[in-house]
Amino acid sequence: MKRLFSLAISVIFLMVPLCVHAQSPLHSTVMTLKDNVTIDLKSQSACLMEAETGEIIYEKSAAEHLEPASVTKIMTVLLIYEALADGRITKSDIVTASETAANMGGSQIWLEPSEQMSVDEMLKAILVVSANDCTVAMAEHIAGSEDAFVVLMNERAKNLGMNDTNFVNSTGLPAENHYTCAKDIALMTRELLKHDDVFNYTMIWMDSLRNGEFGLSNTNKLIRFYPGANGMKTGFTDSAGYCMSATATRDGMTLISVVMKADTSDNRFSDAKKLLDYGFANFTVYRIAEGNLPPLAVKGGSVDKVSLNCSAKALLLTKGRDQLVESVTELPEYVKAPVSEGQVVGQIRYNLCGEEIAVIDITAVNGVKRMVFSDIFKKLLGTAVMIR
Repeated sequence: MKRLFSLAISVIFLMVPLCVHAQSPLHSTVMTLKDNVTIDLKSQSACLMEAETGEIIYEKSAAEHLEPASVTKIMTVLLIYEALADGRITKSDIVTASETAANMGGSQIWLEPSEQMSVDEMLKAILVVSANDCTVAMAEHIAGSEDAFVVLMNERAKNLGMNDTNFVNSTGLPAENHYTCAKDIALMTRELLKHDDVFNYTMIWMDSLRNGEFGLSNTNKLIRFYPGANGMKTGFTDSAGYCMSATATRDGMTLISVVMKADTSDNRFSDAKKLLDYGFANFTVYRIAEGNLPPLAVKGGSVDKVSLNCSAKALLLTKGRDQLVESVTELPEYVKAPVSEGQVVGQIRYNLCGEEIAVIDITAVNGVKRMVFSDIFKKLLGTAVMIR
């Protein structure tokens, strides 16, 4: 008996750390672990975000206004992909380099004025070697001028809630009043991740352009040396220091690690890895799968049942807590007609250690009209046929 009692006490103590600090829905799912941990970072500013949920796991001066250098190009590439998505451009389109684009300086592939390359080649040059000349050429190709393109960049930034950002150019070359912050970089990186074709470029380690005559080597060294790394963009100028937004995916979870103003390239990559290591070691994504539920009875409707559905949702949890999630489905025995398509008819409540962490609506897949005389006649006729 004493042994059983001791075992029970031990189990309780093992469970307690997983259940403490549960607070309000969603934001509490990260617990307070991020508040109690200090990661030794050399970078002046940093942010670690889980991509699917958008939850910030760790931050250091994440809203501080700093120069992003070539990490700026994440917004440029996002606008390129959105232009591809809505058909304004295609990857096979030919882009002609202007005199302005060809003379940008900094990281480049040495475009000649009037030299032509496809959008596909331009994307490769921008994402692999951070080519400023190709960046400006694409900005001009989409918006007519870099200035007009920058207007689009700032409009998109506001739309994404990037409240601590102001772009002055498309490249990230030093310019007065050109700034962003680690949190905003994470936001625009997360948006770019919705275009998973970008990985076809960001995961290139070495490649070439101009029929093999011009070699490319990825500026993001994590792609080769960090397990799961798949993007996104590095940056450096003397005034900005060493910056990057690094993405990596393991076990179905994607993390965005942003570091700004590191004093060396090694410290930049080291800090990005420290953040990723921390995230992968301590957190997991709990997914509430989208799916169909058994149909619900309809009273007084043109049909007897309505199909149901619930939307997908993802929650960020510290590892181990995902095993403690419980769900309760709340559905009536029937619903009265009429029923409209998408009407909420019930809910599924998810609880963790006694605290509600998510509520998912159960909705009607299709509408159901009230029963009319013709419906009653059809039912009676159908019953009569069955009796015969």
